[in-house]
Amino acid sequence: MNILAVDTATKSCSVAVVNEKTIVSEYTVNHKDTHSKFVMGLIHEILAISHLTVKDLDGFAVTIGPGSFTGLRIGLSTVKGLALATGKPVVGVSSLAALAFPVCIPTSSPVTGSSALICPMLDARRDEVYTGGYRFNGTTLINELPPRAVRPDFAVKDINEPCIFVGDGAIAYAELIKRHLGPLAVFANFPGHVIRASAVGHVAMARFKNKDTDDPGRLKPVYLRKSDAEKNLKSSI
Repeated sequence: MNILAVDTATKSCSVAVVNEKTIVSEYTVNHKDTHSKFVMGLIHEILAISHLTVKDLDGFAVTIGPGSFTGLRIGLSTVKGLALATGKPVVGVSSLAALAFPVCIPTSSPVTGSSALICPMLDARRDEVYTGGYRFNGTTLINELPPRAVRPDFAVKDINEPCIFVGDGAIAYAELIKRHLGPLAVFANFPGHVIRASAVGHVAMARFKNKDTDDPGRLKPVYLRKSDAEKNLKSSI
């Protein structure tokens, strides 16, 4: 099963082809250009180096949020267009789950075993983070704390066990997290703080196997809060 996965939820843009056993190929870029300028180019290149065409794919996976309002719309519109044009199934994946999925426990960590709490954090600006809580149950990633947009101090106030933090929000508020949790706070290794499309594809794989896919026409971004434009419009009425 070959899945094309796309992430445009944050400043980075990532495209990958994955199957049940491995990452076939992957590109991840991280710069200020809008994703709309190059996401289709990355898709064409990733298919070429994978020796695949769109017809060879079994489906598409894409992050649906939370994240950048513009970025999410770019990724979703791209994948929805491909899915509708080809008739191939699509699965929407939480950006937070994609961040949590590849987390490896650092060797210096006080956390042991595979069931540690993982808290992905994306910088939501306005002194807030998008965050949630995940834990591995064997090989399955379980969502324990619902995704939400909150102040970083509020996000960690009820954590009373060792927790692995990952994401640009965790980097931005690392000192605050350490002050609140002390040695209970563990931070993922540096490469893990960027969402990778390969993780998006592998999170989606179980749903593809179970034929639990999304209707591309109804797939929508999960913003968790209103945009600045919506807030400004409401305040002006």
